[in-house]
Amino acid sequence: MKIKAFLKQWRFTLILLGSVIMGAGLGFFAGPKTVVLKPFGDILLNLLYTAVVPLIFFSISSAVASGSSLKRLGRITGLMLLVFVITGIISAMLMIFCVKIFDPAGGLTLLNDTSSMPQDENLAEKIVTTLTVNEFSDLLSRKNILALIIFSLLTGLASQAAGEKGRRFREFLISGSSVMGHLIRLIMLYAPIGLGAYFAYLMGQFGAELAEGYFRVIVLYYPVSLLYFAVGFSIYAFFAAGKSGLKQFWTHIPTPALTAFGTGSSLAALPANMTAAERIGVPEDVREIVLPLGATIHMDGTCLAGIVKIAVLFSLFGRDFSGIGTFAGAIGVSLLCGVVMSGITGGGFLGEVLIVSLYGFGPEALPIIAMLGMLVDPPATMVNASGDTVAAMMVNKFLEQKKAPSPIS
Repeated sequence: MKIKAFLKQWRFTLILLGSVIMGAGLGFFAGPKTVVLKPFGDILLNLLYTAVVPLIFFSISSAVASGSSLKRLGRITGLMLLVFVITGIISAMLMIFCVKIFDPAGGLTLLNDTSSMPQDENLAEKIVTTLTVNEFSDLLSRKNILALIIFSLLTGLASQAAGEKGRRFREFLISGSSVMGHLIRLIMLYAPIGLGAYFAYLMGQFGAELAEGYFRVIVLYYPVSLLYFAVGFSIYAFFAAGKSGLKQFWTHIPTPALTAFGTGSSLAALPANMTAAERIGVPEDVREIVLPLGATIHMDGTCLAGIVKIAVLFSLFGRDFSGIGTFAGAIGVSLLCGVVMSGITGGGFLGEVLIVSLYGFGPEALPIIAMLGMLVDPPATMVNASGDTVAAMMVNKFLEQKKAPSPIS
């Protein structure tokens, strides 16, 4: 029964991995001849890129429009967001330190960087052009994803402010989100063929060098994520509630952690997380706000993975991943992937599109980091989900400075 449940949960992922492996094997043995398969991969990329803009708009605007009890969040929400951002920055900085010690791409440069990134804009102009556009039609381009996200948030808030008059529009947004989710699932039915074809092309062009890069990513990401899980969360739990909190955390976190690792879903681990937080002693109002929201917008594991993806693409495209400005930008993009993109349908893929678009990488970059995302997903999801429980403990610490959680025996 356990094997059947595992196969049911991971069936599509296993099919994707199998198609990628077969495509890579074909490319390795057939060599440059596999260039004839590239159009089949391009079809998948074109379909996904076409769906990105409406998917982001409907997903984000509908999530905001359908929100309820916003006033109830109050101080808990502010502290929650503060904790989420701080832990995200810490995880991203840890991975930056690690990728500088152990280059996940091994210094390999496979692709010529033909992207055009404006160098003559000052900081203020770059912020304005990144966050806003001056024509509505420009929102329909994936090159302006951040502007689209902001517009989607404002649309959702406006539809809520309209009250009863905005009810039908809110229903339209919610319906649109459901339709776009099904559209992505339909497109992904072609993914085994598209990804298999594209990896046959990539392996045919670049051979074993690319496979070595994926191996190096696994060698780096798995130990670092497990280190952050074991040591980082221990420090957070001790900070939140001392030795008692540390003991309670590790007594009750294994179940939600293993659930997240096995299912690849923070939402699937949410019921176990709620039970664990209750037994740890997190107050009801805190856990009922922090844990459900954390399951969608608190992603330390995604921040860790975001830095790895950016570092790999910088190496493959011949860019220099160094300097305070580059690191700060990478942390910001990783936070956006973890805090914003993970809360919507298809968030993992959209986060990868965000990285490719913001840095101006060519379309070849997307399937490369999409495969990276698949490889690191199990430990990343475990870190994402378990981080919600310890975050709730820290939020309670700030709410009740002199009162530690009372563990339930």
